[in-house]
Amino acid sequence: MGSQEPDVPAWISDLPPQDLEFVRRFVLQSGSLNALAELYRISYPTIRQRLDRLIARLQTSENLADTDPLTRKIRGFVADGSIDPAVGKTLLTTYAQLKAEAAQ
Repeated sequence: MGSQEPDVPAWISDLPPQDLEFVRRFVLQSGSLNALAELYRISYPTIRQRLDRLIARLQTSENLADTDPLTRKIRGFVADGSIDPAVGKTLLTTYAQLKAEAAQ
C-alpha cells in the first residue's frame, strides 16, 4: 500500500469527529436506534433527534457539494443547531456581499 490516502468524500470531511463516531457505532449496531440508545445510555427520542440532526447535516452537505467550504461550514452549523438560523443567514449574506465586492 502506498502512503497516499484516498480522497475522502466531502460529506465525511464535513462531519465533526463525534458525528463520525456516531455513524460508526450506528453501523456496528446494525442500524438499531434502540441498541444505540442503550450503548450511549440515553433515551430513544434523544438518539432519534441526534440522527435527525445528522441527516440534516448530510443533506446540507449533499445540496452544497459545489459551494465553497465556508458556505458549507456555516450551513452545517445551522443544520446541527450550533448556530441560530438567523445568524447563519446573516453570515451567509455578509459573506456573499464581500465576495461580490472582491470580484468587482
